[in-house]
Amino acid sequence: MNGLLEQALLYDFYGELLTEHQKEIYEQFISEDLSLSEIAETAGISRQGVHDLIKRCNKILEGYEEKLHLVEKFLSIKAKVQRMEELLEQEGAYERIEHIREIADEILEEL
Repeated sequence: MNGLLEQALLYDFYGELLTEHQKEIYEQFISEDLSLSEIAETAGISRQGVHDLIKRCNKILEGYEEKLHLVEKFLSIKAKVQRMEELLEQEGAYERIEHIREIADEILEEL
């Protein structure tokens, strides 16, 4: 997974745990794709201050993921659902149903 996608997923899952100021700056960087200089100008802080805040937010969000593993579980379940969809497109109904049941059991275990 590339860095920007990972940052966006972490923010989607844990962004509400950041302060309002952190969320505002981080959203501008991740979602709106503004440069550090553009964010600094609108926020009234230095470019270095924006850089430090984004770096701090990344560490905070990664810390939550290390403890809670919500993004990891989400990606795992997403992959299993994709496997189920692939099985539904294949021939051989009985084998497909058995594989889908196995995958469904794996998903339930993760939840």
